Amino acid sequence: MSDQEQEVIREFLVESHENLARLDQELVDLEKNPKDAKLLASIFRTVHTIKGTSGFLAFSTLERITHQAESVLSQLRDGKRELTAPLASLILETIDATRKVLASIEANGTEGPDKFQDLWDRLRLAAQSPAEVKTQQVKTQQVKTQEVKTQEVKTQPQPATPPPPTPAPVPEPAETKNPGERAEDKKADDELGKSAAADANIRVAVGLLDKLMDLVGELVLTRNQILQYNVEREDAALNATSQRLNLITSELQEGVMKTRMQPIGMLWNKLPRVVRDTAVSLGKQIRLEMDGAETELDRTIIEAIKDPLVHLVRNSCDHGIETPEARIKAGKPPQGRLALRAYHEGGQVNLEISDDGAGIDLARVKQKAVEKGILRREQVDSLSDREALNLIFQPGFSTAKTVTNVSGRGVGLDVVKSHIEKIGGVVDIISRPGEGASVKIKIPLTLAIIPGLVVTSGGERFVIPQVSLLELIRLEGDSSGKHIEYVHGTPVYRRRGSLLPIAYLNRVLGLKASADGEAVNVVVLQAEDKQFGLVVDGINDTQEIVVKPLGKQLKGLTVYAGATIMGDGRVALILDVLGVGQRSGVLAGSREQARGAGEQKAQSRTDQQRLLLFRAGSFQRLAVPLSLVARLEEFALSSIEHAGGGDVVQYRNRILPLLALQSVLEPGAPPPAQTADPVQVVVFNDGDRSVGVVVDQILDVAEETVTACEKSARKGFLGSAVVGKRVTDFLDLNPVLQAARESWFSGGGGCAAGKRIVVADGSAFSRSLIRSGLEMAGYQVSEAANMDQALRALEPQPADVVVASLNLPPDGCSGLIGVMRGRPEWANIPVLALAESAEQINTAAVRTAGFQDCQPKFDREAMLASIARLSSALATAGRVCAGGVPEGSSVGAREES
Repeated sequence: MSDQEQEVIREFLVESHENLARLDQELVDLEKNPKDAKLLASIFRTVHTIKGTSGFLAFSTLERITHQAESVLSQLRDGKRELTAPLASLILETIDATRKVLASIEANGTEGPDKFQDLWDRLRLAAQSPAEVKTQQVKTQQVKTQEVKTQEVKTQPQPATPPPPTPAPVPEPAETKNPGERAEDKKADDELGKSAAADANIRVAVGLLDKLMDLVGELVLTRNQILQYNVEREDAALNATSQRLNLITSELQEGVMKTRMQPIGMLWNKLPRVVRDTAVSLGKQIRLEMDGAETELDRTIIEAIKDPLVHLVRNSCDHGIETPEARIKAGKPPQGRLALRAYHEGGQVNLEISDDGAGIDLARVKQKAVEKGILRREQVDSLSDREALNLIFQPGFSTAKTVTNVSGRGVGLDVVKSHIEKIGGVVDIISRPGEGASVKIKIPLTLAIIPGLVVTSGGERFVIPQVSLLELIRLEGDSSGKHIEYVHGTPVYRRRGSLLPIAYLNRVLGLKASADGEAVNVVVLQAEDKQFGLVVDGINDTQEIVVKPLGKQLKGLTVYAGATIMGDGRVALILDVLGVGQRSGVLAGSREQARGAGEQKAQSRTDQQRLLLFRAGSFQRLAVPLSLVARLEEFALSSIEHAGGGDVVQYRNRILPLLALQSVLEPGAPPPAQTADPVQVVVFNDGDRSVGVVVDQILDVAEETVTACEKSARKGFLGSAVVGKRVTDFLDLNPVLQAARESWFSGGGGCAAGKRIVVADGSAFSRSLIRSGLEMAGYQVSEAANMDQALRALEPQPADVVVASLNLPPDGCSGLIGVMRGRPEWANIPVLALAESAEQINTAAVRTAGFQDCQPKFDREAMLASIARLSSALATAGRVCAGGVPEGSSVGAREES
């Protein structure tokens, strides 16, 4: 047996003895409170853990008896039977037998000669249903009767055993049958119950270690004060004493930290055997890969994630990776791949368990949710893929078809999730149908040791985890400011041909700005596959730091991941790189959105979209949908020429006409006294037609939910709304672009010429934006606010395409389609549905509603492409399938994918 295997078995013995000691007390408490579901669940999980580990280590006797005990506990947990005194005694007898087996394993490496067959038989009988017990008893009686007839033994026949009550009675424990042997057995139990492995290891409370760490920190502060005092006095005797104190303090600090830290490889050591045995039992071929075994974690964290990690590994082997035959059929190699990865990022430890299996069958997950009564069928049908995926975290949820030693008992991901969240962690699952699934766990470092970069800003010191650090950039002299440019209001740095968003730490944390303007220090960081630069006042050096968690009063500060005590005894805060990026605005979204909590249903009267904000003339805040904008450009005044009665510029091998927006919005106003150089231009195009609109200043790009809009009768404006807590005017591009070039609408012709579109949406604001985009493309547009108005718009002249919002009042888009399909003159008119978001398109209700296509409401290019395709295919009525989706439509394509 290798040293690694011996270490795994030793850990198993220590852990099992602790679990058994706890089980004794918990079972006694359970007899007093048999309805305590939390206590019963704890007992069940403990026996489940011992059984599972025994199987992995090939301890068959221990696995057999604990498996039967688990079956009995499963019935208690599910409410199929009640706890009785004989049943509790039987479970306690199982604990005693487990102790004997563990003692034998520790003594000689084997389980010993005793197979505990009598105990196993009584556990199996206790786990049977009343009907099974009765059948077994009848068979036994028949065998005995046949033996009596064969041997012709004249004895009084034994009366038939009456059927057992519900639930089946539990046989008396073995010791009551042989009271003479009980005293000897008890003495043996007492002797075998003493584990040398358990005695050689002690568990220290986390609170005590925290107290020791705090005391060491205070000792470091005192040591630093004495060293400083010695420098000032230059006393030879004091110098020797202080140096000795310095050495002892450093060793003590290192020793206390090491008591809390262990590499995760200690936990991973038993996983190869777990994967091997699980694969053999399931008839699969699985290769295990592990990366980051040297990543150090707090011992308490390792203890907390041990069982969840083993469960996730077994889940991947059982539910994820397919059999060799299925993999070959799917075009994969017969051997599956299971990968474990551990690394530090953003002040946290990340664990990833990924496989290249079939992924999670969402259809089966939804079916199980309905069968178990978690959700109703109509609720399941409206779930997004991510919402459906989260159903697997429900208590007792399992998609296993049969109950085995590996899965099917309902000890599911809810236990994993609760264990991880208990230590302040987060669990996330990503499924790729046909390609595999990944589970990502983020857990706090607490007292983990990590390398960090020490920086200063605003007179304070901070530490940046080195795992998030990519490079350091220093911009010297007068040119430093010129390297930082602004795009959409966001500072950027041109780094090797690409734009790197910049954040200033002083501004993010509200600190006093540095007076030193000679150089700019940029720390290039990465968080969740996104890069940005953080400007700090000074960069010091890298150090190995000990992370201490923040107090509960500071838990809400997402820009900090923890704190550390520096060498001089002062506290420095550790930056959360992801939180800093999000707070500064250089990384879109929030921490809650990253965890999936930002998925919200869009309401029928609200419209969220990305808007380009700019200034022109006396209008300080103007906006247009960013989806209508082709590019943002700056042209030098010297490059602007005059041709065809207007200003133009040579642009991308073409002549781009320019139009000053102020001249359209304020035709009688005097021109500005001085034109900025360079000139800022918003470029719009449609096919081969382009125009540049000159504005005074491009302000920002905002993603807003527009909740109030006041319509405007003034030419060139759709209305006003609140964007970024300020009133903003929304530009109507139709008159603006008509003033720029009449051929913008009339020169192209094409498929839009003469085509009529009916736009039906309950929001006047949405209709105006959609109409603006369609008329720019050359379509004739009629608006409707509800189903009745849409039908009236079709009365005088049938439309080529109807564009309707999914939440069209009063009954949604499907109500409009039902009426249209009942009228022969409208039956073949294609209907394009508009969804509030891309996620809404993929719901089952959308795919079966009966319209021809569905696109996001503010994706102008996708909407125009769909309208062009549907209007061209109008004459080919036979292409519409029974479900209402024509061949080649995007809804059908999404369903197949």
